[in-house]
Amino acid sequence: MAKSLYETLEVSENASADEIKKAYRKLARKYHPDVNKDAGAEDKFKEINAAYEVLSDPEKKQQYDQFGDSMFGGQNFHDFARGQGQGVDLDEILRQMFGAQGAGFGSSGFSQGGFGGFGGFNQGFDEPDLDTQAQITIAFDIAVLGGKQHISLNGDSFDIKIPEGINDGQKIRAKGKGKSYQGQRGDLIIKINVAPSPDYERDGSTLTKVFDIPLKTALFGGKVEIKTIHKTITLKVPQNTKQYQKFRVKELGVLDRKTSTKGDLHLKANIVLPKVEDLDESLQEVLKEKLPETI
Repeated sequence: MAKSLYETLEVSENASADEIKKAYRKLARKYHPDVNKDAGAEDKFKEINAAYEVLSDPEKKQQYDQFGDSMFGGQNFHDFARGQGQGVDLDEILRQMFGAQGAGFGSSGFSQGGFGGFGGFNQGFDEPDLDTQAQITIAFDIAVLGGKQHISLNGDSFDIKIPEGINDGQKIRAKGKGKSYQGQRGDLIIKINVAPSPDYERDGSTLTKVFDIPLKTALFGGKVEIKTIHKTITLKVPQNTKQYQKFRVKELGVLDRKTSTKGDLHLKANIVLPKVEDLDESLQEVLKEKLPETI
């Protein structure tokens, strides 16, 4: 079965969507009337655009692959196009043959200056911007550790991967989740907002967390078990620990995605004083008598 649309774009019938697009752009540049002043260049350009309109749309391509050039009365596409005469809108003819579904056969028309939506040569053959902008808020822990985030947008529901160590305000790209046009799909550009944490402060790759210790541990030293974002650790606290004294734990901070190294975790001691009424009466008396009154 003859399938001359592929010949028009100079690709094989097994060509991928990317190969079809690449061939189209190469030929469109070669035969664009703003560049090629040869006789017949404009007609060739229209044929190339018409062929791409069909082969870039999955539904129209499937229909053409099934029936081939029989859709043109058994002629190859070149002869069919030439037989339509000057000034005939191939856009409208193909719309009638393949149906008007989707955005493939737009109102710009081949007979207009847009030539299938690309605009004049001086515009650089810029395709329409199919990318979509959105923003989401993710949990602090997911920003630090990475993970998956479920998104529902415009009736589409899917998961995106959040990279470890992403910063507030950064953007990620979800391939093929943008707008569609002529068989192509743009991307979804997502701005990431990181929700604040009640337990941590973040400064670049450094995390800071306040942890509680009893007065006895602060005075005489001891070990404290602390749950961090990454894991649970046991911290050795020296005697005479002061309020908000800092302890540094290496590589339990946030991944720096530029250097591929992890920052540190700073732990600040919060000394929890017991209520006097909860102390043994004899201890209360000793404290009253023995505790120094000056700092």
